[in-house]
This record gives sequence, C-alpha cells and structure tokens, in this order.
Amino acid sequence: MTSSLPLLASVPLVAGMMGAALIGATPVQHASKPVAPVPAPQEDVVEHVAARSSDEQRRVLDYWTPTRMSKALPIDLLDTMAKAALPKDGGLLSGLSNRAGLATAPELSGAAGRIVTPRRQSARPTATTSGSRWGTGGLVTRTTGRVFLTMDGVDFVCSASTVKSASKDVVVTAGHCVKDGKGAWAGNWTFVPGYEPGGGKPYGSYTARRMFVAGPWSRSADDSYDVGMVALNTSGGRHVADVVGTQEIAFNSSRGGQVYGFGFPADPPFDGENLIYCSGQVRDDPYGQTRDQGLRCDMTAGSSGGPWLSSFDATTGRGKLTSVSSFKYSNDRGTMYGPYLGDSAKALFATAERA
Repeated sequence: MTSSLPLLASVPLVAGMMGAALIGATPVQHASKPVAPVPAPQEDVVEHVAARSSDEQRRVLDYWTPTRMSKALPIDLLDTMAKAALPKDGGLLSGLSNRAGLATAPELSGAAGRIVTPRRQSARPTATTSGSRWGTGGLVTRTTGRVFLTMDGVDFVCSASTVKSASKDVVVTAGHCVKDGKGAWAGNWTFVPGYEPGGGKPYGSYTARRMFVAGPWSRSADDSYDVGMVALNTSGGRHVADVVGTQEIAFNSSRGGQVYGFGFPADPPFDGENLIYCSGQVRDDPYGQTRDQGLRCDMTAGSSGGPWLSSFDATTGRGKLTSVSSFKYSNDRGTMYGPYLGDSAKALFATAERA
C-alpha cells in the first residue's frame, strides 16, 4: 500500500475503513447465492455478487429515499493519519498508511457546511481548468453519474461512468467506491446517470448486479489498482447503455497527454449537485509510489471514480475513458491522481462485460 490519500469520507468513520496493513490477505469470492462461474482471466480479479433477484433490486431502490440520498456522505480525499514532515529531497510524506476516516467535523460534509455558490462556469469548455461547472451538454452529461452506496453502515456517494461493453451494463468507478480494500464490499450500490440537482434521476437508477476489483486492491488497497467495475441490472427492462449511451474505454494507452476529468465533488466549495470538470496535461506520479498519473484538479470528496477522458471532443462530450479519480497526496491537494488502465484493468473489464 502506498502512502497516498484515497478519496475517503471526511467524517469520523468506523475504524479500519479502507484499512491499513492489508498486505498478505487472500482474496475471497463473495456471493449471496450460487451463480454461474465467469471464465477467469489470466490477471487477478476478485468479485462480489450484489442485487440479483427482483426483490433484492427493489429493496435497494427503495432504500435510497430522497432523504438518504441528500444525507449520503462523499467518499473523501483525505483520511486520518500522522502528519509527517517531507524529506529534504521533497519526497512523499511518510507514515500515511492509516486508511481510517477523517476526524474532520461532520458538518463539513453535511448540507449546512457546504458552500453552494457555483464555481466558475465557462460558456465554452477550456483545455485547462482545475475545476469548473460543465455547461456544454453532450454525451458526458448522460454517461457520468453519481453512485450511492453503503459501507460499514455509512451511506456514501461517489462518481462513475458507463463504458461501451458487450453486455451494455458496465460502469467504471474507483476501487474504493466498490470495496474497502480487504474489508467490506459496498452494499445498496446504485448508479444514477445524468444526475440532476435536487436528486433528479432523468434516466432512472441502476442497481449493481456484480462487482469486480483487482486482487492487489482487494488484498492491500494498492492505489495503482484503485479501479472498480460494476455490471448493472437493467432498469425497466432496459440496459443502461441503451438509455444514456457510453464512452469508449482504452487500455495500455500512451502516457501523458490531454485529459478531461469529470465528477460530482460534494465537499466545499462544491455541493455534489453539479457536474464539474478539470482539464489539462497529465504527468507521472513524481514520487514514484504508484503507476498513476496526476491532473491539476481542485475537485473534492464525492468525485471519486469520476471518468478521465482522453481524445475528448468538447462539442459532442465523447472521449475514451483512460482513468478515474482516485487520490491526492497530502502535500499537494491541487493534483488528483488516477490509475493507469493496463492489463489488470483490461482483465477486470473482460470479466465484467461477460458477467
């Protein structure tokens, strides 16, 4: 596990959330009932069966009342840890391995503490911004959505995106929005594409059918593998891809280049109600602690799992998903890091689209 800061909830949580010292655990396949086996790819994939029956799906949908949705906490950027001094060579902060919840006052994540003044919103998208309202429309406004989930009895929000898949049911998010390292899997997992202010669900809600993370994430919360893929149930008999469309997904892409990152940040100065984007050139992790790349970005808690789109056409809102928002270092809160989608992510996707 690296010394980075994953997007965890900024409230006191049950000790062990995204737990420390996860190395050496054996991945376990969790299932609520027997299911047909998915052909195992060569890479290490760990899965969990979520809501499969119509009764289970209805229970999850009924769980997310407007009140629960409004009170769900953002999975945050920072967690409780000892603040160690930077080495003289400017390296990574040390001693940052505890992935418990922040001791930050709960009201900072609650409605009363949020700053609801909109951030700058450009009439036209800009190629370089650290955080602006997306007001241009296009496909990305439908394929990007909010995720509502429960972990260790606490309700959270994340972000996610649909991607083109054989099943028409796959969404991509951060691994920590699906599974707490070697700890619990998320429950009540629901995706709301094209989320609108005030809890709007213009395209409905989609519950999780099966969830997938890479073995290194499940065993040790390795930030280089902080990717989760979810096979959704249909809604009203329709696949999510047929309702909102999809973004392409790309693996083993060239590093660097221009990226647009999207999400629904919910901690101040954002309130989780609007689609926000960052854009610019990405660069390798300067500390060499992960294979991730960094993007200058002020998005906060709740943006976890939001898509990073390369080859992005700002007119159509279409691009290729090449990463997701994952973590920030405590000594550089202006840079968001996202995992490189290599062979491990490709194996996750191959499994998820067959599920």
